[in-house]
Amino acid sequence: MAKKGLRAWVKENWVDIANKKPDGSYPKCGRSGGEKRKNYPKCVPAAKAAGMSKSQKRTAVARKKKVEAGGRRADKKPNRAKTLAQGGLVQRRAGAAIKGFDFKGVF
Repeated sequence: MAKKGLRAWVKENWVDIANKKPDGSYPKCGRSGGEKRKNYPKCVPAAKAAGMSKSQKRTAVARKKKVEAGGRRADKKPNRAKTLAQGGLVQRRAGAAIKGFDFKGVF
């Protein structure tokens, strides 16, 4: 975001991938007035939504739902959930000890 700036971020077309319309498109993110939707909104830029697979969208919405089920944060800030989960690969630096082992030397 630092490279693009806040203006570019605001101009992106944000859509709600949790609430798909019958025609296959996604509604704009956010709610107006007393609007009710079946799911809590999971908002992403339209370009990112187009590049996501069906299963990626489904798991992103599930992560958001799980975070929301935990309740509202005490500081009243929005609950956030990662859109794309990190892969199962763990990156390790050379010379770093593996967590959980009692090895005190250098690899």
